[in-house]
Amino acid sequence: MTLLLNYCGVFATLYLVVLRFFAAASGSSSLTNAGEVVVDIWPDEKRVIGLLAFYAAPFFGPVLGPVCSGFLGESRGWRWVQGLVSILAGIICVVVIWSAPETYAPVLLRRRARRLSNLIGKVYIARINKGKLRKSLSSMIKVALTRPRAFLWFEPIVLLLSLYMALLYGILYMFFGVFPISEGIGGLSFLGMAGGIMLGIGYTFPDHSRYKKLSANGKPDPEARLPPAMVGAVTIPVGMFWFAWTNGPDQHWLVSIAAQAPFGFGFVLVYLSIQAYLVDSYPIYAASVLAGNILLRSGMGAAFPMFTRYMYDGLGIHRASTIPAFLALACVPLPFLFYKFGPRIRRKCRFARETDQ
Repeated sequence: MTLLLNYCGVFATLYLVVLRFFAAASGSSSLTNAGEVVVDIWPDEKRVIGLLAFYAAPFFGPVLGPVCSGFLGESRGWRWVQGLVSILAGIICVVVIWSAPETYAPVLLRRRARRLSNLIGKVYIARINKGKLRKSLSSMIKVALTRPRAFLWFEPIVLLLSLYMALLYGILYMFFGVFPISEGIGGLSFLGMAGGIMLGIGYTFPDHSRYKKLSANGKPDPEARLPPAMVGAVTIPVGMFWFAWTNGPDQHWLVSIAAQAPFGFGFVLVYLSIQAYLVDSYPIYAASVLAGNILLRSGMGAAFPMFTRYMYDGLGIHRASTIPAFLALACVPLPFLFYKFGPRIRRKCRFARETDQ
């Protein structure tokens, strides 16, 4: 990914599109595998802290990125922005390679069996692999490409919650096109959302204490992860409607920027809560579930900026901002419905039923 980002700063037009595609494809592994790594490392009662530590980057990256890169791109050009990202990605890549160990249990067991075989001279096989044939590379690629789509097609929990998160992700990127001002000053407009994100992160700590109390009596149901999403689902449309009808020239610019705070606050709560709920509902399939989630989410994040400017030019700033607000309002019942009916739905879902057995 680092090399591809570096080349993105050299080429333009079609080459840039192709290189950006491969950079995104290679860089997506960190997003899809993070949930599985968190499951491997942290126990249930501490899992939200692990998810919070990881997802702080996706939260603050899109919001603080325009603040940092806006002035650099305005003064030195977009190639310098690509170069800076490439340098940072290279440094992180080296750190991860040398410091991050393998966490996947079947791989660790296979390695332990191989070491025992080499040390003692007898053939040892991990119990988890006993009677199983070693998968070929082509079969593993086939599973990696088809299983996430299977979760989206056949698991309503994954489909509906992924669509909800994809909508919120698209709205987040829609904000990047609604401030028709310079890149440098325009980046500062997202500080209101950054403040809301910080409040959302602060909210997770007392909620984590609530979950730990529930864990004292045994492992809670996955639905115990959803109360923060229920709070966030309400605050998001509040911020969206506030933004929709205060973003005109007749209002002070601070009012519309402050309206982003409820959205940022709710975005963090919904994002973290749903991610934890999906991971707890499908612990052995967490990577595939999150891959399907990211497939929809990233697609929506890429699609929204393509029509944002046309929508605002055609409908005006107030009505154009009201449309996503109503979409967010329509999704408010989702976490409440899964909180009440989640166990019944999971019993009827094939993959969720497998993980409960």
